[in-house]
Amino acid sequence: RLQFTDMSGILKNIAITAGQLPRALDNKCTIDVSLVEGMKDADAGDMYLYPDPDTFTILPWRPQQGKVARLLCDVYRPDGSVFSESSRYILKRSLRKAHKEGYDFFADPECEFFLFHTDENGLPTTTTHEKAGYLDISPLDLGENSRRDMVLTLEEMGFEIESSHHEGAPAQHEIDFREAEGLKAADQIVTFRTTVRAIAKRHGLHATFMPKPKQNVPGSGMHIHVKLRKNGRNVFFDPDKEEGISEEAYWFAGGLLKHARGMMVVTNPLINSYKRLVEGFEAPVQASWSTRRRNTMVFLSARQEETQIEIRLPDPSANPYLALAVILEAGLEGIQEQIDPDEVILRTGRELPENLKEAIGEARRDPLIHTVLGEKFYQEYIERKQTEWNTYIRQVTDWEVEQYLYRI
Repeated sequence: RLQFTDMSGILKNIAITAGQLPRALDNKCTIDVSLVEGMKDADAGDMYLYPDPDTFTILPWRPQQGKVARLLCDVYRPDGSVFSESSRYILKRSLRKAHKEGYDFFADPECEFFLFHTDENGLPTTTTHEKAGYLDISPLDLGENSRRDMVLTLEEMGFEIESSHHEGAPAQHEIDFREAEGLKAADQIVTFRTTVRAIAKRHGLHATFMPKPKQNVPGSGMHIHVKLRKNGRNVFFDPDKEEGISEEAYWFAGGLLKHARGMMVVTNPLINSYKRLVEGFEAPVQASWSTRRRNTMVFLSARQEETQIEIRLPDPSANPYLALAVILEAGLEGIQEQIDPDEVILRTGRELPENLKEAIGEARRDPLIHTVLGEKFYQEYIERKQTEWNTYIRQVTDWEVEQYLYRI
């Protein structure tokens, strides 16, 4: 399988036989991208897939006879130039900017998801028969066996799994894996989502990364922990400072807070994303930071050489390549401009967008988002998000009918 992602970070692929692998590794496999979200380019014709050998892995859930492997690919034009509207390339471009400043960027996510039953036709529902809560075990945790299979499969694929557990809502789960360099971290997230869904299906379940599939329970987040290293040293750690947190860490947090509103169209990209960001469920609802309280938008975690910054805003529907790119560049700007996080909040306030429409407006006003995504990608991305909002706002929901049809 030669895989790549569309604008939303959803994996696409073409399948080739083993005999065609030399041709693929010679960058000679083409695809028609005219129907792929965010990749339509009428002037380019077919695009070429350039496999990244570092991403080769066997898909363990496939049949033992005739095993299937995958390679993640970069997308190139026929003239040999990179397709700059590829989200994987966008992250690579941001990482190069960091390298020029001497920084290596590392990230590790906490990916939450729900496991629901399917109906008689195999289609997903939001039904679950369990009532387990945070850190509960079997027999309360009815998804324990499927989650265990997910962990074992991910380990076969090269993931270093730190832990897994039941989350706060019934049928909600989390699997954490170790930090990786920025590009590898994003590759792992898209691989993780596909793997989790494949293993869930084998157990007769549907895994969803929808941020808020049910009301009155916690939604699913994708908290992202990040570090910067320079010459192998953790830039966020300073043993001579209070709590061991460096000035660069505070400045990085300042950059995140400055651009929080604009980057939410990337880190929280769905209509549904904003149903998660409400009071009462420990999701961040304000631009805030702390070194002690974990329920803030940005949490600076003092761990000596393992000091890191946790960004608790993103959800697992985000395109990880874009999310990591905007997080990195917002933080780098914070360091370059020595942005104090408290001053940012005093100047801009704590309010965050409450819906996708507001997030689109904030992105339009934030030049950093435009710069990170690039002109063509930015324009199409914002246009698609605006269309999504326009379609949604015209819907007449069941709630409206229930509330108003009889009495109005």
